[in-house]
Amino acid sequence: MKIDYSKLEKKIEITFKNRDLLIQSLTHKSFNKKKNNEKIEFLGDRVLGLVIAKKLLEIYPNEKEGILDKKFASLVNKKTCLEIAQNLELEKFVLTFNVQKKNSIIEDKVLADSCEALIGSIYLDKGFSAVEKFILNQWSKHIKDSVITKVDAKTMLQEFSLKKFKKLPIYKLISNTGPKHKPIFKVGVKLFNTKFYISKGKSKKEAEQNAAVLCLENIS
Repeated sequence: MKIDYSKLEKKIEITFKNRDLLIQSLTHKSFNKKKNNEKIEFLGDRVLGLVIAKKLLEIYPNEKEGILDKKFASLVNKKTCLEIAQNLELEKFVLTFNVQKKNSIIEDKVLADSCEALIGSIYLDKGFSAVEKFILNQWSKHIKDSVITKVDAKTMLQEFSLKKFKKLPIYKLISNTGPKHKPIFKVGVKLFNTKFYISKGKSKKEAEQNAAVLCLENIS
């Protein structure tokens, strides 16, 4: 099966000087034990981390290190890399041992690793400015979503409320519906001078986090 890598280059808006680097970045060790993407993925992981850390410091110059750590982790983890890989349809370009089989399924980890390796190959071929532009473009939605992360939304809301009103946010369980194995919790949260902001979740804790996010979005 012949792979047209120019389609990927067009999608990412980068034309490689050394096409072999691109191909190697998308070659799994099961396809080629000697010339594969393991080391380029190692490099790409570090480059991704550097670019994301740099961007977070630009966006949140006064943020606490602990919150920055959580945002950073959510942006560079395998789940996010997998989403980027799927958006780029890397499964059409990755070489694995079963590449000849029709409708073969490539493992999520292989795709996520290939995304990091692609980053490494762009850095090696085009330099830091080009790879930084690529990462910020592909990760733009995720970076935007990190403005308020559900992981720390309750903490952020509590700190805001204490600082402004010297009072804690008030959470209220509004309903608990659905079957026992698949419950739906509806929770509201309000500050001293606001209405209740209501959201749902699969657990009470998740519903509280979602409500805190909604509240923060409306008061900020």
